[in-house]
Amino acid sequence: MNRAQIEGCVEAVLFAHAEPLAAARIAAALDLPEEMIQQALEQLQTRYTAPECGLCLLRLGERWQMATKNEYGPWIRRALENRRAVPLSQAAMETLTVIAYNQPVSRAFIEQVRGVDSSSSVSGLLEKGLIEEAGRLDLPGRPISFRTTDQFLRVFGLSSLEELPPIHLKGEDAESEASR
Repeated sequence: MNRAQIEGCVEAVLFAHAEPLAAARIAAALDLPEEMIQQALEQLQTRYTAPECGLCLLRLGERWQMATKNEYGPWIRRALENRRAVPLSQAAMETLTVIAYNQPVSRAFIEQVRGVDSSSSVSGLLEKGLIEEAGRLDLPGRPISFRTTDQFLRVFGLSSLEELPPIHLKGEDAESEASR
């Protein structure tokens, strides 16, 4: 395969898969070196920056996903109106914040931080695909733990959890904030 064919094949795999894929997994599927796939992904990402292109290639940590550009959101929303999502409640946002900054966490931890029952918030976030079960913690009772998903990253426009805003102000910022 030449370079253009590799790019086309990588593009087709990403489109068909619809979920984020690691370059290593694409390389294994195409039986090509990972370096070639990485180059094809970067080339596709560059190609999608053209103003006439409605797609973009998101890098979500070590995985890649094809998506639509944000500026086409209003038209996409109109086309998908019947699938419109309900905005998150304050309780759901608080629960999601606790999970995002402390993951993996148990429901008991979330409730300890929030001070209220969080069962319905956790259920709603699971339903929306913003969080997922992350296994069981090595604690008495072996509680289920939760973590955020790639859907969470997409919804909030993040490529990784490292891009979450800091929780606490540091140094001079904290002192100036405290004096207000």
